[in-house]
This record gives sequence, C-alpha cells and structure tokens, in this order.
Amino acid sequence: MTIKPLEGIKVLDFTNVLAGPTCTMLLANMGAEIIKLERPGCGDDSRAYGPHINGESVYFTSVNRGKKSVVCNTKTEAGRQVFLKLVEKVDVVIENIKPGGMVRMGFDYETLKKINPRMIYVSISGFGNTGPWALRPCYDMIVQAMGGIMSITGEPGGSPVRVGTSIGDVMGGTYAAMGTLGALYQRAVTGLGQKVDISLLDCQVAILENAVARYSSTGFIPGPLGMRHALITPFEGFKTKDRVLIIAAGNDNLFTRLCRVIGLPELCSDERFLTNASRTDHVDELRELLEARLADKTADEWMEILQAEDIPCSPINTIDKLFENPQLAARHMLVEVDQPGIGKVSVAGNPIKYSTVPAEEEIPHGPAPSVGQHTREILVDLLGYTSDDADAYLKEFMR
Repeated sequence: MTIKPLEGIKVLDFTNVLAGPTCTMLLANMGAEIIKLERPGCGDDSRAYGPHINGESVYFTSVNRGKKSVVCNTKTEAGRQVFLKLVEKVDVVIENIKPGGMVRMGFDYETLKKINPRMIYVSISGFGNTGPWALRPCYDMIVQAMGGIMSITGEPGGSPVRVGTSIGDVMGGTYAAMGTLGALYQRAVTGLGQKVDISLLDCQVAILENAVARYSSTGFIPGPLGMRHALITPFEGFKTKDRVLIIAAGNDNLFTRLCRVIGLPELCSDERFLTNASRTDHVDELRELLEARLADKTADEWMEILQAEDIPCSPINTIDKLFENPQLAARHMLVEVDQPGIGKVSVAGNPIKYSTVPAEEEIPHGPAPSVGQHTREILVDLLGYTSDDADAYLKEFMR
C-alpha cells in the first residue's frame, strides 16, 4: 500500500476562494486529510464562481477535489465548539481571515495553542499579520498591482497588464504549503507547533526574480518587455513564416549553434553580438536579422530544425493544446475527476513527483464535496459525537 509523505496529517481548512484552498490542495496531494469548514448554505465563496454546470462550480472543483466539507457557523456556540474540538484533533490549522478576525472570534494562535501546543497555525492574508497595512482588505489583483509584477508585464509602452492567472493567490498558497512543511518538520524535532504568517504581498515581491536587484544596483526601474527577457539575448518570441516561435538561446554556445543552424554564421563574429551583454545592448538589431531569416520557414519547420540541435524553442500554446501535449500526458499533469452534477472534469495534476507514489495516486481523485457533505462523518468518527448529537447539530445548520 502506498503511503504518501503527509499520510496521517489532519488539516483544518478555514479558508475561502483561492490562496488558502490552493495551500490545502497541495497538502492533500501529499496525503494530508483536509477538513474544510464552510458556512451553512452558501459554503465557500468560490462555489458562486463560474463556469457552472448543472449548478456546480468548476472553479470550486478545481482546487477542492478530495477534501471533506463540514458546515460550521462559528457565530453560534455549537459551531464554536465544533471548531475548538477540531483544533484539538488536527495537526494544522490554516486560515485566510482578514487579520484581527480570528482574534475577535477567540481563534487566534495564542489562544488555540493552549488547546493544542503541537498545532501548526498558518495564517494567509493580503499583507501579513504585522506592519501598518495589516488590516487592509486585499485581493489577488491588489497585490499584483502593489507588488510590482503588473508594472513589468505587458508590451513596451503599453498599459500594465494583470498576469493571466491569479498569481498572487496561487503563489501565496504555494508558499503557505512550503511554510507548513517546514513547520511540520521542526515539530517532528522539537515536538512543538508554531505560527506561519504568509503575506500575499510578500510572496509577490519574492517572485520578482532579478527586478529588485537590478533596481537597487543600477537605479533603473524595470518596465514591461513583452516576450523578451530583460537580461538574456536572444530569449524571446520571433516571427516566422506563419506564427511566433519562442527561442531561448541562453548562453554563447547556444547562440553560436542557433546562428549556424539557421544559416547566419556570420553573426557569431559580429562585434555587436559576441557576448550576452553586447547582444542585449543590440537586441533590436539582432531581432531584425534573425526574423528576416526565420521568415523563410514555418514555426513547425524551424521547431524540427532547432530541436535537432538541442536549441530550446516552443510555440505559444493555447490552453487546448495542453491536452494534446505528450509530455504533459506522460507526467500525468491533466487528470480527470468525476464530479457529481458535472461529470468528468480535467484538473491540474500534481507537479511534485515522489518515487514512492504511483502516478495514479498523485492526487486525490475524489470529487469536491457538497456543502457539509462530511459533517456527520467528522462529528461522529473524529470528534466522538453521538448520532443524536450529530443530528441535532445538522438540524440547526441545515434548516
């Protein structure tokens, strides 16, 4: 029987929409049991996000498959008791309530660690639990704008552009999962839990790559460059006979091979293009010369030629092309979940591959839960409620 890395770890998921659910989805992929608390009736906000099929949200399904849902209104005494009893039983509590909210409810880390000192408490918020902006409201779009990434995304001279996925939330959830793993390891050593404080804004700054260092060292403010890399040349999209082809010649050897294979060997001895730095200084001139030659063949024809020489290249795929990609198929990166009310829906697979986990077990293949679907199971089997007590609890919230 396969044992995943987080098998036996129980996570109380007190999160909503995307950043928190992304974190708990990643932990579920690694084997953790996720107990998702939802408001009676409407549940997670993302259940209202489209597309909907037969009333079921595909958005919600994509990041909540394989989790267990428990209805819990923490404004009631019965709901508070369920929350606190769950804290006693779990290894990790993850919340993305606006800072101050958990304190008002009496569910802050300092309070909960008295109940379970081994608990890992993960807080995900827009700006973190400290600092002058901690209490500000936030969404993914806000941190994309505030964190600088929108200012370097788009075409030169054009308006700032939002990254085409909710990278603020997704990276926040990813860093939260990393923080959780580190805290679990430290607990294995010390026996004690701790609080992990994740700010979406912090995470946006953390993924800016060289932009921060470039500004601090040169005073130059980076801007959008379209498909081009700021510091590596040629490393961008080039027009061919029929469409754009991405070519990434990331070092002098690759540049030499590129010039030779496309029939422009003279560029290798041109003083403007002798080094990466000089190529970057003359990027527009180099692009013009390369595109004049690349216009002779289609992107597919050049792909065949360049790949034979191990020169990194790719077309710009639309999402439908991912479903035809043999590499993604071989890596099980698009998998099907049979979701009640929807049918089979494809979701992203697990990018973390363990040698001990077979491909078919890399993600939980169970569907996303209906609101409160597992309430009775958790109350009775985990918290020790009697059937009558569980029925009374459900009756209160399911009216």
